[in-house]
Amino acid sequence: MRPIGFSTGALCYSDFRQALQFLAGTNATAVELSALRQPELEPLVAALPDLSVQQYKHVSVHLPSSIEPAFEAIMLDLLARFPVGWPLITHPNIVSLWDRWRALGGRLCIENMDKRKPVGQTARDLREIFEKLPDATFCLDLGHAHQIDPTMGEAVLIIEAFRDRLSQLHVSEVNSESKHDPVSRESASAFSLVAHLIPEGLPTILESRLSPLSVDVIQAEIDFTADLLESPIALELAGD
Repeated sequence: MRPIGFSTGALCYSDFRQALQFLAGTNATAVELSALRQPELEPLVAALPDLSVQQYKHVSVHLPSSIEPAFEAIMLDLLARFPVGWPLITHPNIVSLWDRWRALGGRLCIENMDKRKPVGQTARDLREIFEKLPDATFCLDLGHAHQIDPTMGEAVLIIEAFRDRLSQLHVSEVNSESKHDPVSRESASAFSLVAHLIPEGLPTILESRLSPLSVDVIQAEIDFTADLLESPIALELAGD
């Protein structure tokens, strides 16, 4: 069974410690430590020696989605503090020091983007990025892909082009404001169109914002998503 769990940022805004406390009560086997906003990265790095992540087969880090230009070099220095085996999930719009990012090799994991971003939305965009970052891996965000093309045709092109690079999957509903919600019936039906193309063991991170938030609600979302991804037929039924 694929490692599956949550982004700490989806569960608890800017509070990775509280999110980890919630996840400790579930059977999650994957976690993404979120530093989605620039001020969150340094506290996360400082907390690394004390973080309890032994529960997880897969641990990744989501880097800030927007940064001040002067922070890019500082951030790249901070990344050396993370364990080598943790993928560093990165939005391509923050990359300008290409040589330094390229030096991260396979630790760097590029994510496809939503409609707000100027790059990284299509297979063509991503191909140009990977030409500059030839050893980087890929995080497929199904919600972003569905927002860009509800038919999931672009998602098929992306998966076919970069399947060999896939190292993580993001799952959620991405609404018209580009916020991450639980998967709707419409999205479940759309995801069924590409589920068979996604490697069975691919680590999966949920980004759904849940309310009310409790261990039981988190566990239910994990179980629901795991069931959907294990069977495209189940996804189709969920969309009926």
